[in-house]
Amino acid sequence: MVFMFRRHKYQWLISGLIILVSFAIGIAIYSTQSETRRTGISSQTIQSQYQLWKKFYLRGDKTQKFVKTNNGTKDQTLSEAQGYGMLITVMAAQQGFDNQRVFNQLTNYYLNHRISSQDSLMAWRQKQQGNKMVSTKAEKTSATDGDLDIAYALILADKHWGSKGKINYHILAMRLLDDIYSQEINVKTGLPKLGDWTKGRNNNVVRTSDLISVYFREFASYTKDGKWTKTMQNSQYTLQKLSNQNRTGLMPDFIMISGNDLNLKAVKANQVASKYDAQYAFNACRIPWRVAYDYQMNHSRISKNVVAKIDRFFETQKKITAIYTLNGRPVENYENEAFCAPVVYSAEVLGNQVLKKRYKKVLINPIVDKDYYPTTIQMLTLLAIGNMNNKTR
Repeated sequence: MVFMFRRHKYQWLISGLIILVSFAIGIAIYSTQSETRRTGISSQTIQSQYQLWKKFYLRGDKTQKFVKTNNGTKDQTLSEAQGYGMLITVMAAQQGFDNQRVFNQLTNYYLNHRISSQDSLMAWRQKQQGNKMVSTKAEKTSATDGDLDIAYALILADKHWGSKGKINYHILAMRLLDDIYSQEINVKTGLPKLGDWTKGRNNNVVRTSDLISVYFREFASYTKDGKWTKTMQNSQYTLQKLSNQNRTGLMPDFIMISGNDLNLKAVKANQVASKYDAQYAFNACRIPWRVAYDYQMNHSRISKNVVAKIDRFFETQKKITAIYTLNGRPVENYENEAFCAPVVYSAEVLGNQVLKKRYKKVLINPIVDKDYYPTTIQMLTLLAIGNMNNKTR
């Protein structure tokens, strides 16, 4: 009888384990199905895309890694790319797709390519010379967009892993934010400059996609310093004012600011980077992503209105092509993920069913190699959607 009792007890335990395992599997399936219903994109899809992105674009060794930006045999990278890479890996880690080691490798590369040991801003470009990545003297200046992304990624890392490991993310973030504010924020306007190198009239030029309100809110909270709140408020004001300047809501890559009331106008062609400086081109195309991310994280009414207007314009277009005049005339005929992905992401955040239905496959098109900029923006927006899934789960 004792033997029979033990047998029944173990049978009961096994049956209980089977029920628990089945229940857990059911929850996992329901969770995945819920994600897919919300955005049409599962975590498995995002993870698969991330693995492809890593394979195609991460270079380096066991100590440090960088994001390859060119298609030549000799590697090249940018501080912009390093910021993207650090953002991508920490967001992937938040979703369980990667670990701290990869983020630290990217952080080590940033640390080894700062302008100097006393200046935390990153040199804007490095090229391969032999087995080393090297910046020329002219390249040892900064690009604000890259530094902003690196700082935000360090804060996310500190929040996710803490700063008691091999790298103290908190100290690095605080030092970088001090240098960003002292060298890359215009004292008069409180807005981001193009970098630490600006002089004369270019000192009052703003890259519109650097008006990243969500970052400035986070910087203010993280540092407990109200000066970042002023930058956030002025960024919101500038975005709203630019949005109101035309029926499309489109903004130029670069604007000139003058006067105490922040008078805004597009720069002239070729004033900063290219003949498209005064158009909605390869810098401004990031605005729907940057602004929608602020709405996703903070439910800013201004951010919602700004990006909703841009989305309404794209509803009227048969397809999203690369580069537009501010009144909405397509300049090029080809499509590009750098323009499509931010709009599709913003449609997901704001629930624009027209754009979601029309472009439902844009973000899950297989990650391709040898096309760094559009593909990396696709990866960033896809991971932002993954975080949206996690937040609402």
